[in-house]
Amino acid sequence: MGFLGGAPVDWFLNRYYPGGQGLPMPDYDPFKMRGVSKIAHYFGQGIFEELKGKTVVDFGCGPGDNAIDLAAAGCEHVIGLDMQERFLEQGRAEAARRGLSDRVEFVQKVNEKVDAIISTDAFEHFGDPADILRIMRSILKDGGQLIVEFGYTWFHPLGGHTFSVFPWSHLIFTEKALMKWRNTFKSDGATQFHEIAGGLNRMTLGRWEKLVEESDFRFQSYRMNPIRNVRWLHHKLTREWTTSVIIARLVPK
Repeated sequence: MGFLGGAPVDWFLNRYYPGGQGLPMPDYDPFKMRGVSKIAHYFGQGIFEELKGKTVVDFGCGPGDNAIDLAAAGCEHVIGLDMQERFLEQGRAEAARRGLSDRVEFVQKVNEKVDAIISTDAFEHFGDPADILRIMRSILKDGGQLIVEFGYTWFHPLGGHTFSVFPWSHLIFTEKALMKWRNTFKSDGATQFHEIAGGLNRMTLGRWEKLVEESDFRFQSYRMNPIRNVRWLHHKLTREWTTSVIIARLVPK
Protein backbone atom coordinates (compact mmCIF):
# COMPACT_ATOMS: atom_id res chain seq x y z
CA MET A 1 0.00 0.00 0.00
CA GLY A 2 2.79 2.45 0.85
CA PHE A 3 4.93 4.08 -1.81
CA LEU A 4 8.02 5.44 -0.03
CA GLY A 5 10.89 3.16 0.91
CA GLY A 6 14.63 2.75 0.65
CA ALA A 7 17.55 4.39 2.40
CA PRO A 8 15.92 7.82 3.08
CA VAL A 9 12.98 6.17 4.86
CA ASP A 10 15.30 3.83 6.77
CA TRP A 11 17.27 6.86 7.93
CA PHE A 12 14.14 8.80 8.91
CA LEU A 13 12.59 5.99 10.95
CA ASN A 14 15.80 5.07 12.75
CA ARG A 15 16.68 8.73 13.35
CA TYR A 16 13.34 9.86 14.76
CA TYR A 17 11.86 6.60 16.10
CA PRO A 18 14.88 4.54 17.23
CA GLY A 19 13.96 1.31 18.93
CA GLY A 20 10.28 2.07 18.48
CA GLN A 21 10.58 5.17 20.64
CA GLY A 22 7.33 7.06 20.88
CA LEU A 23 5.12 4.10 19.93
CA PRO A 24 2.01 3.32 22.00
CA MET A 25 2.77 1.25 25.09
CA PRO A 26 1.68 -2.37 24.38
CA ASP A 27 -0.03 -2.73 27.76
CA TYR A 28 -1.68 0.70 27.74
CA ASP A 29 -5.40 0.41 28.44
CA PRO A 30 -7.18 3.78 28.88
CA PHE A 31 -10.36 2.10 30.12
CA LYS A 32 -8.57 0.21 32.87
CA MET A 33 -6.62 3.33 33.86
CA ARG A 34 -9.88 5.25 34.24
CA GLY A 35 -11.67 2.40 36.00
CA VAL A 36 -14.23 2.20 33.16
CA SER A 37 -15.68 -0.94 31.60
CA LYS A 38 -14.84 -1.04 27.90
CA ILE A 39 -17.99 -2.94 26.98
CA ALA A 40 -20.22 -0.54 28.94
CA HIS A 41 -18.51 2.38 27.19
CA TYR A 42 -19.18 1.02 23.72
CA PHE A 43 -22.43 -0.90 24.18
CA GLY A 44 -24.05 0.95 27.08
CA GLN A 45 -24.44 0.04 30.73
CA GLY A 46 -27.55 -1.98 29.87
CA ILE A 47 -25.36 -4.64 28.24
CA PHE A 48 -24.79 -6.24 31.63
CA GLU A 49 -28.50 -6.59 32.41
CA GLU A 50 -29.12 -7.85 28.87
CA LEU A 51 -26.56 -10.66 29.24
CA LYS A 52 -27.23 -11.49 32.87
CA GLY A 53 -27.81 -15.22 33.39
CA LYS A 54 -26.53 -16.10 29.92
CA THR A 55 -23.53 -17.98 28.54
CA VAL A 56 -21.22 -15.56 26.76
CA VAL A 57 -17.93 -15.90 24.87
CA ASP A 58 -15.43 -13.06 24.93
CA PHE A 59 -13.82 -13.83 21.56
CA GLY A 60 -10.20 -12.69 21.42
CA CYS A 61 -10.34 -11.92 25.12
CA GLY A 62 -6.72 -10.80 25.63
CA PRO A 63 -5.99 -10.61 29.36
CA GLY A 64 -9.69 -11.04 30.09
CA ASP A 65 -10.95 -7.67 31.35
CA ASN A 66 -14.26 -7.89 29.48
CA ALA A 67 -14.83 -11.52 30.45
CA ILE A 68 -14.26 -10.75 34.13
CA ASP A 69 -16.55 -7.69 33.97
CA LEU A 70 -19.29 -9.88 32.47
CA ALA A 71 -18.85 -12.57 35.10
CA ALA A 72 -18.92 -9.99 37.92
CA ALA A 73 -22.11 -8.49 36.46
CA GLY A 74 -24.02 -11.78 36.65
CA CYS A 75 -23.51 -13.79 33.47
CA GLU A 76 -24.06 -17.44 34.28
CA HIS A 77 -21.00 -18.64 32.39
CA VAL A 78 -18.34 -16.60 30.63
CA ILE A 79 -15.72 -18.09 28.33
CA GLY A 80 -12.64 -16.04 27.56
CA LEU A 81 -11.28 -17.30 24.25
CA ASP A 82 -7.81 -16.45 22.97
CA MET A 83 -4.93 -18.17 21.20
CA GLN A 84 -2.23 -16.65 23.38
CA GLU A 85 -1.72 -18.69 26.52
CA ARG A 86 -0.02 -15.82 28.33
CA PHE A 87 -3.26 -13.85 28.15
CA LEU A 88 -5.30 -16.81 29.34
CA GLU A 89 -3.01 -17.20 32.35
CA GLN A 90 -3.47 -13.53 33.19
CA GLY A 91 -7.23 -13.92 33.00
CA ARG A 92 -7.26 -16.99 35.21
CA ALA A 93 -5.11 -15.26 37.81
CA GLU A 94 -7.35 -12.18 37.91
CA ALA A 95 -10.52 -14.30 38.05
CA ALA A 96 -9.10 -16.23 41.00
CA ARG A 97 -8.09 -13.01 42.74
CA ARG A 98 -11.65 -11.69 42.43
CA GLY A 99 -13.32 -14.98 43.39
CA LEU A 100 -14.89 -15.47 39.97
CA SER A 101 -13.25 -18.71 38.84
CA ASP A 102 -16.58 -20.54 39.10
CA ARG A 103 -18.18 -18.15 36.59
CA VAL A 104 -15.44 -17.54 34.04
CA GLU A 105 -12.92 -19.77 32.29
CA PHE A 106 -10.12 -18.98 29.86
CA VAL A 107 -9.54 -21.41 26.99
CA GLN A 108 -8.25 -21.76 23.43
CA LYS A 109 -11.32 -23.63 22.13
CA VAL A 110 -15.08 -23.53 22.77
CA ASN A 111 -17.02 -26.78 22.64
CA GLU A 112 -20.56 -25.60 23.38
CA LYS A 113 -23.29 -23.40 21.93
CA VAL A 114 -23.56 -20.01 23.59
CA ASP A 115 -26.15 -17.24 23.90
CA ALA A 116 -23.91 -14.37 22.87
CA ILE A 117 -20.41 -13.56 21.63
CA ILE A 118 -18.64 -10.30 22.38
CA SER A 119 -15.60 -9.22 20.38
CA THR A 120 -13.74 -5.96 21.02
CA ASP A 121 -10.63 -4.55 19.34
CA ALA A 122 -10.07 -7.77 17.40
CA PHE A 123 -11.45 -7.87 13.84
CA GLU A 124 -8.63 -5.74 12.47
CA HIS A 125 -6.18 -8.36 13.77
CA PHE A 126 -7.64 -11.72 12.71
CA GLY A 127 -5.59 -13.42 9.98
CA ASP A 128 -8.71 -14.86 8.31
CA PRO A 129 -11.72 -12.84 9.49
CA ALA A 130 -14.11 -14.71 7.20
CA ASP A 131 -13.15 -17.96 8.90
CA ILE A 132 -13.53 -16.29 12.30
CA LEU A 133 -17.12 -15.39 11.41
CA ARG A 134 -17.73 -19.03 10.45
CA ILE A 135 -16.31 -20.20 13.78
CA MET A 136 -18.42 -17.67 15.65
CA ARG A 137 -21.57 -18.85 13.90
CA SER A 138 -20.74 -22.48 14.68
CA ILE A 139 -20.71 -21.83 18.44
CA LEU A 140 -23.63 -19.36 18.56
CA LYS A 141 -27.18 -20.50 19.22
CA ASP A 142 -29.68 -19.75 16.45
CA GLY A 143 -31.32 -17.12 18.61
CA GLY A 144 -28.04 -15.62 19.77
CA GLN A 145 -26.18 -12.49 18.79
CA LEU A 146 -22.66 -11.36 18.00
CA ILE A 147 -21.76 -8.00 19.57
CA VAL A 148 -18.74 -6.38 17.91
CA GLU A 149 -16.53 -3.33 18.37
CA PHE A 150 -13.24 -2.78 16.61
CA GLY A 151 -10.92 -0.14 15.21
CA TYR A 152 -8.94 1.58 14.01
CA THR A 153 -9.63 0.46 10.46
CA TRP A 154 -6.91 0.65 7.84
CA PHE A 155 -7.57 4.13 6.42
CA HIS A 156 -7.86 5.78 9.83
CA PRO A 157 -4.90 8.13 10.49
CA LEU A 158 -3.59 5.58 13.01
CA GLY A 159 -4.91 2.51 11.21
CA GLY A 160 -1.44 0.99 11.09
CA HIS A 161 -1.44 0.81 14.89
CA THR A 162 2.20 0.63 15.99
CA PHE A 163 3.30 1.36 12.40
CA SER A 164 1.47 4.69 12.43
CA VAL A 165 4.38 6.67 13.85
CA PHE A 166 2.58 9.73 12.49
CA PRO A 167 -0.88 9.93 10.84
CA TRP A 168 -1.15 7.73 7.74
CA SER A 169 2.53 6.80 7.82
CA HIS A 170 1.46 3.17 7.29
CA LEU A 171 -0.01 4.27 3.93
CA ILE A 172 2.98 6.41 2.99
CA PHE A 173 5.88 4.09 3.83
CA THR A 174 6.12 0.65 2.23
CA GLU A 175 5.48 -2.46 4.28
CA LYS A 176 9.05 -3.55 3.56
CA ALA A 177 10.48 -0.32 5.00
CA LEU A 178 8.29 -0.42 8.11
CA MET A 179 9.06 -4.08 8.79
CA LYS A 180 12.78 -3.47 8.30
CA TRP A 181 12.59 -0.67 10.87
CA ARG A 182 10.56 -2.84 13.27
CA ASN A 183 13.15 -5.61 13.03
CA THR A 184 15.75 -3.24 14.52
CA PHE A 185 13.99 -3.58 17.88
CA LYS A 186 11.95 -6.80 17.54
CA SER A 187 13.46 -10.26 17.14
CA ASP A 188 10.49 -12.35 15.96
CA GLY A 189 11.62 -12.26 12.31
CA ALA A 190 8.25 -10.98 10.98
CA THR A 191 8.44 -9.55 7.46
CA GLN A 192 4.77 -8.66 6.88
CA PHE A 193 2.13 -6.84 8.90
CA HIS A 194 0.01 -9.96 9.44
CA GLU A 195 2.97 -11.86 10.94
CA ILE A 196 3.48 -9.61 13.97
CA ALA A 197 2.10 -10.60 17.38
CA GLY A 198 -1.63 -9.99 17.21
CA GLY A 199 -1.51 -9.57 13.43
CA LEU A 200 -2.76 -6.67 11.31
CA ASN A 201 -5.02 -7.54 8.38
CA ARG A 202 -5.60 -4.09 6.79
CA MET A 203 -9.32 -4.17 7.55
CA THR A 204 -11.38 -1.44 5.89
CA LEU A 205 -15.05 -0.59 6.35
CA GLY A 206 -15.82 -1.82 2.85
CA ARG A 207 -14.09 -5.14 3.47
CA TRP A 208 -15.85 -5.58 6.82
CA GLU A 209 -19.28 -4.99 5.29
CA LYS A 210 -18.54 -7.43 2.47
CA LEU A 211 -17.36 -10.07 4.97
CA VAL A 212 -20.62 -9.80 6.88
CA GLU A 213 -22.68 -9.84 3.67
CA GLU A 214 -20.99 -13.08 2.59
CA SER A 215 -21.23 -14.69 6.03
CA ASP A 216 -24.07 -16.47 7.82
CA PHE A 217 -24.78 -13.27 9.78
CA ARG A 218 -26.74 -10.12 9.05
CA PHE A 219 -26.58 -6.73 10.69
CA GLN A 220 -29.13 -6.11 13.42
CA SER A 221 -27.55 -2.72 14.08
CA TYR A 222 -24.48 -0.93 12.74
CA ARG A 223 -22.79 2.26 13.85
CA MET A 224 -19.62 4.04 12.75
CA ASN A 225 -18.27 6.37 15.43
CA PRO A 226 -16.47 9.29 13.77
CA ILE A 227 -13.12 10.69 14.86
CA ARG A 228 -14.16 13.35 17.34
CA ASN A 229 -12.16 16.25 15.91
CA VAL A 230 -13.40 15.74 12.35
CA ARG A 231 -16.95 14.66 13.14
CA TRP A 232 -18.23 17.40 10.81
CA LEU A 233 -16.38 15.75 7.90
CA HIS A 234 -17.81 12.29 8.48
CA HIS A 235 -20.22 11.19 5.73
CA LYS A 236 -20.61 8.48 3.10
CA LEU A 237 -17.71 9.65 0.93
CA THR A 238 -15.20 10.17 3.76
CA ARG A 239 -16.18 7.48 6.23
CA GLU A 240 -13.20 5.22 5.45
CA TRP A 241 -10.87 8.03 6.53
CA THR A 242 -12.87 9.57 9.38
CA THR A 243 -14.34 6.59 11.26
CA SER A 244 -12.79 5.86 14.64
CA VAL A 245 -14.47 2.59 15.65
CA ILE A 246 -17.17 0.29 14.35
CA ILE A 247 -19.91 -0.95 16.66
CA ALA A 248 -22.33 -3.60 15.42
CA ARG A 249 -24.73 -6.32 16.45
CA LEU A 250 -25.01 -9.33 14.18
CA VAL A 251 -27.57 -12.12 14.26
CA PRO A 252 -27.73 -15.39 12.32
CA LYS A 253 -29.42 -15.25 8.91
